[in-house]
Amino acid sequence: MLYRVIDADELPALVEAFMRDYEVIASVRSGKSFAFETVHSFDEIVLDYPTTLTSLKKYLLPPRETLFEYDMEDGVTDYVLQVRPRVLFGAHACDINAMNNLDLVFDDKRYPDPYYEAHRRATMIVGIGCIPSDSCFCHLLDSGEVRSGYDLFLADIGGRYLVSIGSVEGANILEAACNPREATDADRRAFREYTRRRQQAFNPDIPSVQEIPMLMDAFHSDDFWEELGSRCLNCTACASVCPTCYCFDICDVLDPNAQTGRRERVWDACTSPQFALVTGGHNFRSGTRERVRHRMYHKLNGFNSKYGRYLCVGCGRCVHACKTDISPIKVLEFFERKGAEDAE
Repeated sequence: MLYRVIDADELPALVEAFMRDYEVIASVRSGKSFAFETVHSFDEIVLDYPTTLTSLKKYLLPPRETLFEYDMEDGVTDYVLQVRPRVLFGAHACDINAMNNLDLVFDDKRYPDPYYEAHRRATMIVGIGCIPSDSCFCHLLDSGEVRSGYDLFLADIGGRYLVSIGSVEGANILEAACNPREATDADRRAFREYTRRRQQAFNPDIPSVQEIPMLMDAFHSDDFWEELGSRCLNCTACASVCPTCYCFDICDVLDPNAQTGRRERVWDACTSPQFALVTGGHNFRSGTRERVRHRMYHKLNGFNSKYGRYLCVGCGRCVHACKTDISPIKVLEFFERKGAEDAE
């Protein structure tokens, strides 16, 4: 990996360089919180933001997307996806890891998704280091650091940024817009200090649990899931804000003339009561216990067994979105209690 250092006052020039050829999407203030939106000036961007309300997933996997159009007389017309080149500027490590997880699903070399691929190819990613909030637990799920999936990654080391360069295109834009220099010993010491400060900022009350996938299997039938699931409101807010939930439904939308229409892909959620309902009326997960357990199992075990990494990236968005206090943190706390009981 190639590293360079730029001064903090060079960032506006970097953003302006991207704006010449790309749509720039970055974190902006949204009421009392923050959200990713298209920006037109560096002054709109907030770089030291806590976790945003929603994730960057919508720019790779839109909530509603046309797959093809059809006409009762002329048949099916392939839908040509027009994606404007864009830059996701200021993505946190957890969100970049989340997009890397989505790549494993939709950019599978055997069965690539052409719609997802079109968005991904048109997207550059500039990451930025962050100081975690109380609900962040990315470090417990190996998502606190990111090693790939970005073009540039910035770490604030006090009046300047250590830049990790992840692509040739990113390097070229950095070189053209700024005056990058090689890191000095002082820069490296500042980066180590930033790393220590970030690590110390994680909430110590969120338990660090070993062998989470094994524990998910061991306690698959525990009454804990009944208690946790009984609180679920089936609102699917958790999936809406999650950066790695990728379930979708396919809908045919007929125009008012009853002659033309389109097939669309829309977000779905495994916590929806109808998600596992099949023809004939059988529902494989009819209760909230089964649905909540299934969601947690996929996040903390199922995806890991196939791809070797957790699907949950510990961003903490679901912690705030759920009105009944259901989140992976509660699962970690349950495992910690079980470990304490066994030790007695």
